Formats: sequence, C-alpha cells, structure tokens
Amino acid sequence: MTTIHVRPGEGRHYPMIDGDHVAKAAVEGDGGAFEVFEVVAPARETAPPHVSPWAGVLYLLEGRLRAFVDGTPHEVEPGGLVVAPAGTPVTFEVVGDTARFLAITTGLGAGRFFADFSESVRADLPPEQSMDSILSVTRRHGVALAGA
Repeated sequence: MTTIHVRPGEGRHYPMIDGDHVAKAAVEGDGGAFEVFEVVAPARETAPPHVSPWAGVLYLLEGRLRAFVDGTPHEVEPGGLVVAPAGTPVTFEVVGDTARFLAITTGLGAGRFFADFSESVRADLPPEQSMDSILSVTRRHGVALAGA
C-alpha cells in the first residue's frame, strides 16, 4: 500500500439520485480493502432501500440525516455515525436542506457501482422514473433493491 493524500475539493464526482458521491480513496493491502467517499446530499426524495455486498460506515460531517438500516431509523447529527453490515437494507434521508458525510465501504465494489450508476441513471429524475436503469445497474453490481 502507498500513501494517499487527497486535498479538499479533489476526487472523482459521481452524481447520483441521493447526492454527489466523491471518491476520495480506494485502498487495498494485506489487511483487506476499503473505499472512502465524501457525499454531499441535498434534501430530496429518499432513494429506495438497497442491499449491497459491502458493509458501510456513514460518518456525518454537516447537517442532519435519518439513516434507515434494516428498517430501523437512526437520527444522525454531526460527529455521529451508523454502521450498516453487508447484506442489510439501507437508505437515508436528509433532515433540513443538505448534509455532508463520509461513506467508508469494505472492498472495492462501491466505487465501480457509483461510477456505473452515475453514468446510467439520471440524477435529476425521481427514482420511480428511472427504475429500469436503476435495476439494470444494481444487477450488474450485486446490489438489490429491498422488496424488489
């Protein structure tokens, strides 16, 4: 593993229906792999709960969120975090105007998923208007919509 240094504002942007996901680092070494994303999420319709093959940590930097993990709501304020195990339905909604958080995921699959999703699904449409594209992308990456 080599040293990674990312300055504020740097990273690859993946505009998605639940916010702008900025890839900050993908790290792979003897101890495993993980990815770090900065997410800036405006208040808008909540993305459908989804189940992914990677675990995730959401660490809130600014704003307020309500994170839903396996159907249970968690009120998250700055400095708070929520851990979602792999294979667990998860989504979030912004409480207020906007929220900014770090998302740390296990493995190296989330970045590939975000890249494909941002290229295949229009971020300016409500999820129900893009469902065919959403389902196509999720299937390609082992992600499933809860209840679908």
